Amino acid sequence: MLYTLSRDQDLTYNGALKQYRKIVFLSFELYLFNLLLLIRVAEYAKQDLEKRRAKLRPSEDDKQFTAKLAENPLIVSLLHNDAFNSLIRGHKLPAKIDEDQVRQFYVDFAKTDQYKAYLKQADSQQSDHKDILLGLFKHCLNNESFTEVLDDNYPLWIDDKSLVVGAIKKTLKALPVTSEEFYQNYQPSDEAVKEFGELLLHKVYHEDSDLLELIEPTLKNWDADRVAAIDMILLKMALCELMNFPTIPTKVTLNEFVEIAKLYSTEKSKDFINGILDRLMKKLNKDGKINKEGRGLLES
Repeated sequence: MLYTLSRDQDLTYNGALKQYRKIVFLSFELYLFNLLLLIRVAEYAKQDLEKRRAKLRPSEDDKQFTAKLAENPLIVSLLHNDAFNSLIRGHKLPAKIDEDQVRQFYVDFAKTDQYKAYLKQADSQQSDHKDILLGLFKHCLNNESFTEVLDDNYPLWIDDKSLVVGAIKKTLKALPVTSEEFYQNYQPSDEAVKEFGELLLHKVYHEDSDLLELIEPTLKNWDADRVAAIDMILLKMALCELMNFPTIPTKVTLNEFVEIAKLYSTEKSKDFINGILDRLMKKLNKDGKINKEGRGLLES
């Protein structure tokens, strides 16, 4: 949002704040959509069973086939979760599911040795059900068509991929669900969204000139106007975090913004960001402008 504000002269701060909140909302919806899509693919095993039974000359595999992928207790616990189903309907996610794509994802997975071995298990345990669902999710993630579905519905999917994939894996490993509102563990918290995100956005935007004044002396042979826009924004964000968030260790701030530079800026940006932040931290420490709570939070 800070980068968009720097590029779009018609965008107001309040407009950016509104967009920021929407993007956070969509991050959680993306988690729900992934989970629903996974459930629909597993459920397709029931249709597979019906088709096999309808054959005039079924094979031995057809006769032995069961819809255990759809009927195992872990998937059933999700299917029968009223709060989850209500949330899915509230987000209007069923309308985003394409049944032809679901069928193709299932058909592709059905060809794997993992699925074939799962079907042959005489007495699958809870751990077996978890392994097959994790295997299904991994298989889908490696399917180009699956990621295209996510891209089509959520253009910022790639930015949230690590967060969402981790949340889905944790959800699957915790099955069967024992709480109606199990998904609350993955909803954005007010602490992260408001007390950190919104405050950071507010301060960097409204204290732009003050932050630039602190940064410029550390640039040495660089003119501020020559610094890439995204790099300058990252420096201002990191500087703001160092001075305004006492519970975040300085090491964490430094490492996080170097990693963000790797993702969103040029190849040399990570070294540039690392060097400037190192100088800034030394200067801020000397001037007493970094005040951290707890032992070890000031270590660089």
